[in-house]
Amino acid sequence: MADRSLASAVRRATTAVLAPERWWVAVIAIFAASRVVTTSILLAYASIQPANSWTGPRPDYFSFAKIWDGHWYYIIALTGYPTELPRDDAGYVAENAWAFMPVYPAIVRFFMTVTTLDFAVVAVIVSLGFALAAALVFYRMMNHVLPARTALFSVVIFCFAPLSAILQVAYAESMSLFLLMLALYWLMKRHYWMLFPVIAVMSLTRPSGLAFALALGLHVVYRWWVRGRDGFPRREAVAAVSATVFSVVMGFAWLLIAAAVTGSLSAYTDTELAWRAPYIGHVELVPFAAWFQAAGFWAAWWNVPQWLLSVLIVAGVLGFFGFLLTRPARRLGVDLRLWLVSYALYILAVFFPQSSTFRLLMPMFPLAGILAQPKSPRYRILLVLACIAGQWGWIHIGWWVDNYDWSPP
Repeated sequence: MADRSLASAVRRATTAVLAPERWWVAVIAIFAASRVVTTSILLAYASIQPANSWTGPRPDYFSFAKIWDGHWYYIIALTGYPTELPRDDAGYVAENAWAFMPVYPAIVRFFMTVTTLDFAVVAVIVSLGFALAAALVFYRMMNHVLPARTALFSVVIFCFAPLSAILQVAYAESMSLFLLMLALYWLMKRHYWMLFPVIAVMSLTRPSGLAFALALGLHVVYRWWVRGRDGFPRREAVAAVSATVFSVVMGFAWLLIAAAVTGSLSAYTDTELAWRAPYIGHVELVPFAAWFQAAGFWAAWWNVPQWLLSVLIVAGVLGFFGFLLTRPARRLGVDLRLWLVSYALYILAVFFPQSSTFRLLMPMFPLAGILAQPKSPRYRILLVLACIAGQWGWIHIGWWVDNYDWSPP
């Protein structure tokens, strides 16, 4: 009798939490549970972390959370950006703070001043706040195109995803994802004028302006193409085109700011290229060339033919675009698929594939809405367990520092 009463109470509580009008309660509960899991994994690795370039042995959580690029944000929050580009012995631009955009460290610095707390503590709190906000907006996005329960499981996938540890460390990803989700939500609702402030901040948080401009441009073309059955009033067309142009401008804003401060028009791109120089040497930025340049490096590393990796790249790209035409993908609607296409093209055009690429793929979060569609309880449980296992794997390979580490997150 007691067991039945307990089971009944659990069912009533679950029904109350999952009620559509209290969706935010369910999202917060999912987010909190995911952070318990992820924090436990990070603490486990912190407890065995040897001394490294950023911390001593067995650092506390906050120190462990500000390693890797978190240290660059720490430098920016305290000292800003260099007016003169650092150069190596050969005269090439070296790695420096201009690779990291200013909004996240500026917000962290503001709260450091207000609270007098240490950078690492404030950075983690800011990241967690934006991560929770992202989860809430993500549910609203998914519920716009998917049933409530499916949208909620999309949030589960997002919160427990293999790289979700990045949402609670001193990185700008959680803030960037929140802004991107908000922008996509306004796009789906066709509130074009609401996009302007979001684009302005988003484009100076992580590189995203040009990818979002492409998505907006494709959205305008699509709406014009189907105007006969869906309508495209002039006022909406003006707003959508204006937002597209603004996103293009903001996509180049950081490059122009870096050029104005340092006196070098190529300051930002030279800085970004410095990160790939250890792999392929100093090369020019040629759109869509980096993945095939990387094929040469990784082919030599893995001792496989370069042509094989090049074929796999082409097959993977074609397979991905073909996948977006399948029925589960079509349930996401046109706008989210246009974003996935646009961001994939952007990644192919400008990024060099290495261990950080997994983190750079996080803006493709709408794919969680596809993975969430099967309703089998067994499938969903196994998927969540696979995500948690993926967290262990990614933190071990990408975050934890073991002597010389060639796999930065």
